[in-house]
Amino acid sequence: MSSPRDAEPIDILLVEDNPGDVRLTKEAFADAKLANDLHVVTDGEAALKFLFQRGEHADAPRPNLTLLDLNLPKVDGLDVLEEMNDDPALQRIPVVVLTGSEAEEDIVQSYEHHSNAYLTKPIDPDEFVDLVRSFEEFWLTLVELPPSPD
Repeated sequence: MSSPRDAEPIDILLVEDNPGDVRLTKEAFADAKLANDLHVVTDGEAALKFLFQRGEHADAPRPNLTLLDLNLPKVDGLDVLEEMNDDPALQRIPVVVLTGSEAEEDIVQSYEHHSNAYLTKPIDPDEFVDLVRSFEEFWLTLVELPPSPD
């Protein structure tokens, strides 16, 4: 089955402050050999700069998809979601919350802030890689993503 994404890579923004999780995510994406450009920022403030193309991220591409941790330094993930939803150009970017929290309140608030999915990070590294691969198969192979907002 052919997809429009076969022709050109999509831009994925990973907002994650845990270096180990960043490394595992990068490895899983590289192993999948899917066409994507993974951009990484390590806190909520940097995520907003990237999304709004400000400061050192003035030339950053607008992502087609965002993977967002909730528990971030400087600006938390729910605040990032709220800022995205307040901006018409950003609110159509799908956001998948990828976090260590299993708290019902975090799940509810993530969906109330219009996240598209909520995934809990497993502690085991092999299970984490399996989760990223499942994410890739669904979001990068099966789902039709909106074009990158300008």
